[in-house]
Amino acid sequence: MAAKRLALRSIDWIAFSDRVPQNQRLMFNALKKQSDDISAKLAALPEKTPTIDWAYYRKHVPQTAMVNDFEKKFMALKIPQPEDTQTSKINAQEKESEHSALKYIAASNAIIAEFEQQLQQYKTMIPFEEMTVEDVNQAFPETRLDKEKNKYWPFQSISNL
Repeated sequence: MAAKRLALRSIDWIAFSDRVPQNQRLMFNALKKQSDDISAKLAALPEKTPTIDWAYYRKHVPQTAMVNDFEKKFMALKIPQPEDTQTSKINAQEKESEHSALKYIAASNAIIAEFEQQLQQYKTMIPFEEMTVEDVNQAFPETRLDKEKNKYWPFQSISNL
């Protein structure tokens, strides 16, 4: 059971230490030492609690009624274990964040593909110094002069003066 408990949650102390600022190293080292001490104590515990040999006590204790009473009370003793109410919430939050991360990755990959397409277009077009006005208008249609909108370009109309 100790191995199961240790394997349940493991901390990557190296990655954790990389994120700790220099002025908090002492606190980090104290936390790591405390965590290691608790882990060592937990690992030293047996997987199952040892059973009580009631027959041994009946032989060695003169009042067997007292041993029987203790045994009856011990068997009736039920120590309540706290209910785990947070794991389901944490798992739901983890799934939600994983879903949003996947959406973000998909959106980012779409943007990357668009930029790679633009980069490929820039790599295949003729050098800018050798372009004519028609080549620029073909390569960059958003810079093309709209003659309907600007009828008098490069001159201004008389009404704008």
